[in-house]
Amino acid sequence: MTTTEERVKPPVDTPPVKRRGIASRTPRTFYWMVLPAFALFFLFHTVPVLQGIFYSFTDSPGYGPYNFVGWANYKALFSDDRVRHSYLFTFQFAIVATILVNVIALSIAVALNSRIKFKTSLRAVYFVPQILSIIVIGYVFQYLFTFSIPAIAKAMGNEKFSSSILADPSLAWIAIVILAVWQAAAFNIILYIAGLQTVPPELYEAASLDGASAWRKFRSITFPMISAFFTINMVLALKGFLQVFDHVIALTGGGPGTATESVSVLIYKGGFQGGEFGYQMANSVIFMIVIILFALVQLRVLQRREVS
Repeated sequence: MTTTEERVKPPVDTPPVKRRGIASRTPRTFYWMVLPAFALFFLFHTVPVLQGIFYSFTDSPGYGPYNFVGWANYKALFSDDRVRHSYLFTFQFAIVATILVNVIALSIAVALNSRIKFKTSLRAVYFVPQILSIIVIGYVFQYLFTFSIPAIAKAMGNEKFSSSILADPSLAWIAIVILAVWQAAAFNIILYIAGLQTVPPELYEAASLDGASAWRKFRSITFPMISAFFTINMVLALKGFLQVFDHVIALTGGGPGTATESVSVLIYKGGFQGGEFGYQMANSVIFMIVIILFALVQLRVLQRREVS
């Protein structure tokens, strides 16, 4: 006869052997999935960065023996007029191109998001520049700026643009901006369209009932609702334009003289063609730090504006 304690005693569960086995295998599976990507990133990104930092303290020409020079390369950078000019040109180009590409991309995205015909096809057309090679398109633009536009200007009696602006030190950078904005706007347009699709249409309907104008709707509804996408586009655009290289190589090669020589082009020319490998590695390290600081500050400021 069973007692009361035996009747109310809960049954003893068997230990979850299988569950513990699955739980113990899950982290290992996760690590094995991440390990190949981590190894490739470390091998092709982290190791070259560490090697570059190492060579920045040497006088290596890129081959053969070298000597350690300590901080001499970094000190020389701050007194180099060519380096200073390359940074000035790069910042000027990046700021102008970032503003233009976001203004143009946002305007086109708003137009495409409105009720117009063939907007799906137009999205595909506007994305075409993003998938084209910059070098190939750069040579097409070079032909336009060198032959087509001067011929048209000459036929119209415009003497200022009857010669190629690529040969004018004060105007050549404008051609690079035009090419960069034309190509980069495609990606920004797609991001802005994705952001516009997250805006509830009820907000526009309520604003219309209140008699709000199109500009009022954009300023009070559209832009605040897509501010996160604006932040992403601004940060990515500025980072990409600071690293401008292909556009300059295809259009001017850094000329006339050094008028359009960006930091990336200077590093390439000096490090791989001018025997200044160690010196330009120091320039690369400084440039990397500058880009990181610009991105962090820009992200901080824009995110603070989103909260406000």
